[in-house]
Amino acid sequence: MDNREKEESRIVGVQFSRAEAVSYIFSKGLQIQKGDCCIVNMDGEDRIAMVIQVRAYISNCSFINKSSRVLRLASEEEKRKFLKIRDKEEEACRYCAERIEFLKLPMKLVRMEFIEKGKKAVFYFRAEGRIDFRQLVKDLAKRFRVRIELKQIGVRDEAKLLQGFGPCGRPLCCLLFLKNFEPVSIKMAKAQNLILNPAKISGLCGRLMCCLAFEHNEGENNSD
Repeated sequence: MDNREKEESRIVGVQFSRAEAVSYIFSKGLQIQKGDCCIVNMDGEDRIAMVIQVRAYISNCSFINKSSRVLRLASEEEKRKFLKIRDKEEEACRYCAERIEFLKLPMKLVRMEFIEKGKKAVFYFRAEGRIDFRQLVKDLAKRFRVRIELKQIGVRDEAKLLQGFGPCGRPLCCLLFLKNFEPVSIKMAKAQNLILNPAKISGLCGRLMCCLAFEHNEGENNSD
C-alpha cells in the first residue's frame, strides 16, 4: 500500500454524544485532527460528531464501521452549536448529581445526553433496587424545560458509557461491536485453562470479561 492509499485509509474514532460509544470509520483522506467536529453519514443519516481519536491505517480491523463515512469537517457554526450542547450536558450532570445528593436518593448518575434535537434529556443511573425519583424528575424538568427520562442501567452498561480500554490494550468490546451482553461463566475460563484470578479475568465493569465467551466458542468449534 502506497502513502496515498494509507492517507485515504486513515481511521478516526468519532463520538456523537457523551452517552454513545466511539465509532471507528475511514476518514477518506480528509485532514482531520483530534478535537475536530465533522459531519458523518451513519445509517443514511447525517450527524455531527467529535473526533476522539485519529489512527493510521490498520489492516483487518473488524471493528471499523464500513457503512459509515465522514462527509466533511463541520462549519464553525455547526461546531459551536455542538459544543454548546456538550456544555449543557455537563451542566445537567452537575445539577442532577446535586439534586440526587440533596434528596438523598440511593442512586449513582453515570451519564446523560440530550436527544431529539435537545427536546428530551436522558439520564443514565445505577441503583441496587427501585427508586422513587418523581421529585428528581420534577426538579430536572423545571430546570431544563424538556422531557426527562431516567434510565436505570447495569454495571456492564456503565462501563460502556464510561468507556476505556481492556487489558489487551484495545477499546472495550462493548464500545466497538457488542450489541448485547451474553452470559459469561467461570466454566469458560476453566475450559481455557486460565488462572482463575479475578483481577486477571474481570473487565472494567468488575464482571467476567466478555471475550472469555469468544475464546470459549472458538474452542468448541475447533473441538468438533
